[in-house]
Amino acid sequence: MAKVKTAAQAVTLIKNGATIAVNSSSGLLCPDAVLEALGQRFAAEGVPGQLTTIHPICAGDMFGTKGVDHIAQPGMIRRIIGGSYPSGPTNAAPPLIWQRILGEELAAYNVPSGIIFDMLREGAACRPGVLTKVGIDTFADPRLEGCAMNETARQQPIVKTLQFEGEEWLYFSALKPDVAIIRASTADEKGNLTFEQEGATLGAMEMALAAHNNGGLVIAQVRRVAAQGTLKPHDVKVPGILVDVVVEAPEQLQTTATFYDPAISGEIFRPLSSFEVPAFGPAKVMARRVAQDLQKDWAVNIGFGISANVPRILLEEGQHGAVTWVIDAEISQKGCTSG
Repeated sequence: MAKVKTAAQAVTLIKNGATIAVNSSSGLLCPDAVLEALGQRFAAEGVPGQLTTIHPICAGDMFGTKGVDHIAQPGMIRRIIGGSYPSGPTNAAPPLIWQRILGEELAAYNVPSGIIFDMLREGAACRPGVLTKVGIDTFADPRLEGCAMNETARQQPIVKTLQFEGEEWLYFSALKPDVAIIRASTADEKGNLTFEQEGATLGAMEMALAAHNNGGLVIAQVRRVAAQGTLKPHDVKVPGILVDVVVEAPEQLQTTATFYDPAISGEIFRPLSSFEVPAFGPAKVMARRVAQDLQKDWAVNIGFGISANVPRILLEEGQHGAVTWVIDAEISQKGCTSG
């Protein structure tokens, strides 16, 4: 099992100044064991430092999965590109990555998640970058904030405007990671990856291709390792030819504060009677007000927080199935970024 290594062994392959892409959405699919080992190596040896990290969706949360906070040590990250960042209760101490950002200790950018995925795809295809109209006249526009979250980032622009075919576009250069740190449920000895216990794939394939096609390293954290040739080809989402290192982490959480729930990965569907309706209060009032604006047969993108109560309001009022829910973590900009 030449590809199978410990997390500590895997992170010794990451060099100073590397660009690292991480697939995650808070606790979902977070390769926390590898990130923890990476942070431990830096704390003990001072390497690897001056990293650029890429997170289409934030890695980690404030509820037990540290994620990017493992590596948010002074001098370890010089630049971070994220579609979102760890968040939690406002009365709690801010995550370490936020402390680094607000302290101007690194350049931080908030780029729309779909655009980051497209930047990785362009890197995988060895194309120069992304032309998009998404973000014009918003915080992503370089004439406004240009995705910069602090002054350090403003001094190192990540986006510019271009004229192409008589139209104005935003242009983001392709991302070409030196390392992709991804996560799955199972790997075989050849590195083929399946996601049967995961709630999403979150760009694992895009990241693996972007790193592999540019001579980089792909590290995959999994819960278990299977014998070579025993995984069903139909179930493999990332082929072993793209994976260099497999790290077995039997205790990895499926998602935030959850070791494993088969309903999250779609292996079962819970009876509707098993869901609790929200208790009356401000959050329920807001959710009900939103529910009143929904129309039958709409496809509705749902995010975090209070919005997560809206499906339960429909369930309580006998309207389950009236709309189709789409989870924002799996939306890409395909079709939008080209106009």
